Amino acid sequence: MDPSINAANLAAPTADLSPLALFLHAALVVKLVMIGLVVASIWVWAVIFDKIVTLRKAKRQADEFEDLFWSGGSLDELYEKYGVKPSHPMAAVFSAGMGEWRRSARIDGIDMSSEGVKQRIDRAMSITITREMERLERWLTLLATIGPVAPFVGLFGTVWGIMHAFASIAQSNNTSLAVVAPGISEALFATAIGLLTAIPAVVAYNFFSNKLNLFAERLEGFATEFSAILSRQSEASMSARKENQE
Repeated sequence: MDPSINAANLAAPTADLSPLALFLHAALVVKLVMIGLVVASIWVWAVIFDKIVTLRKAKRQADEFEDLFWSGGSLDELYEKYGVKPSHPMAAVFSAGMGEWRRSARIDGIDMSSEGVKQRIDRAMSITITREMERLERWLTLLATIGPVAPFVGLFGTVWGIMHAFASIAQSNNTSLAVVAPGISEALFATAIGLLTAIPAVVAYNFFSNKLNLFAERLEGFATEFSAILSRQSEASMSARKENQE
């Protein structure tokens, strides 16, 4: 090997492989891919923090409401305090059931223990559960979309960057590692950003989906128990009315 060539290679400046340098030296298309992935990553983490705060708040409020509900107090007083303007999902389900029960009770001559009344109460609470869960699940589809797509977007940037690097190598007629490495590194950096965006999105989506499913089951369980309580009260009220008439 020619000593002069070897010495030239050893004397070549070391490429700057810092993230900022990789971004600044990348091709325009690769830069756009990186910027898009960084924006998507910021969006993912914003959704993650929002869901953490929202679910913790919903769980705490549900715990407090259930403690009051099962304390043996008056349902009418609880409705006046929390049901008129419900501020969280559990109170909204209670408000829907209690509101429908009260509206039915105001109808003259209606049999409160009938199956029709029970179905209307159950339907009102079921619709409310669906609406509240849709509100809690807001932006969750964003995580489900970014998670699978981000790696492919990063891979697109990598492929484009490698094509650009090979074109630069062909123009310079120099295949030394010092010339090849920076272009390849810039291209691979796009894939790295794609993975850093996708992994938190996929993990967070699975985590929050499980938590939301458990919370939905909790709301459905509360609705079932509350419906049974209203049914028993309706039957007791109708039985007392019949005894008074006799």
